[in-house]
Amino acid sequence: MSGTRGRGTGLPAAGAGPGREPSPVGGVVPVPVPVPVPVPVPVSVPVPSASGDAGTVPVTDRDPAAASDPAPAAAPAPAPDPAPAPDPAPAAVAARGPDLRAWAELLRLPALFTVPGDALAGAAAVGARPDSRTLLAVASSLCLYEAGMALNDWADRAEDAVDRPHRPLPSGRVAPNAALAAAGGLTLAGLALASRTGRAPLAVAGALAATVWSYDLVLKHTPAGPAAMAAARGLDLLLGGAAADRGTRKAWPSALTLAGHTLAVTAVSRHETRGGSVRAPLGALATTALLTWSVARATGPEHAGRRRRDGTPRSAVSAEAVLRTGLAAAYAATSARPLLHAALNPSPPLTQRAVGGGIRAMIPLQAALAARAGAPVTALLTAALAPAARRFGRKVSVT
Repeated sequence: MSGTRGRGTGLPAAGAGPGREPSPVGGVVPVPVPVPVPVPVPVSVPVPSASGDAGTVPVTDRDPAAASDPAPAAAPAPAPDPAPAPDPAPAAVAARGPDLRAWAELLRLPALFTVPGDALAGAAAVGARPDSRTLLAVASSLCLYEAGMALNDWADRAEDAVDRPHRPLPSGRVAPNAALAAAGGLTLAGLALASRTGRAPLAVAGALAATVWSYDLVLKHTPAGPAAMAAARGLDLLLGGAAADRGTRKAWPSALTLAGHTLAVTAVSRHETRGGSVRAPLGALATTALLTWSVARATGPEHAGRRRRDGTPRSAVSAEAVLRTGLAAAYAATSARPLLHAALNPSPPLTQRAVGGGIRAMIPLQAALAARAGAPVTALLTAALAPAARRFGRKVSVT
């Protein structure tokens, strides 16, 4: 340590150097230079106390034997939380039976509101009022429609596992065999109900069932798929005319109108999982405009003259024209707006919305066809189904 101070004076005297001290007689007596000895500095280390609070003990004050003492025991680990009780949901599901919501999604129940109008418009087209035979035709249509829904998901279960794994079959909420059995049972029920109204309705229902099964199992992913679906919807309207026992010739124009709309919507639906198509929504828009004009226009002077010869007041004819035009406008608004959005942005969500709008638009179209056939009461009853279809469509998808 350089510059070490002397022990008596505090500062070294003049002429003194290291290792020398002035003598009383004037000489210099050599003295040993004190070597600084390091002084141990107590170091405090934490030592747990009996109460659990950490204290400090200087190392130099500790017993040497303490170094060999074992480390203090660690505090006991907290007891693990008890295992959660098993979820009672699976047992509850098993107790109440099938998953009703899953079946509602499988059968697309909100779309059922679009079915009765087919038979009602068919009966109106041949000049018949709704009766028990019409109700049987409606029930047959409902069964065959739901058979097609169940069969559709059964046939598409591998594709839905990739594109729509939330659907009832790929998610495991409905067994594939159960869906197939439901499709077969509903088909038989639909044919049995149609047979109650006669041979002609049974023949139409048989053709309809064959078309549905052919579409779902064979034709869906072929160029003939949209045409097959359009044929099924047209046959469904003819079933209502056949059930009235007045033939189906007069119902063909209405059936072709409904089939044309179905053809356009089905063409759009082929892109609902991947999107990317602009031509299909644009084509459906053009179809909607054409059908709106066709339904809203007057049916001809000879038809108006016949109605006046039958004693119908002119005011009633004008009221029916207003009703027909209003329903045609409602059809155009329901179908065209989502189609326009899908044409501007052909993404999967907007394409699916366009398909849903096209399905719901069938109700005002059926009502407009009934009004054009001179059945305003039937038209209003059919149109009354639209709010229910929209309401339940918010809970369960129709696509």
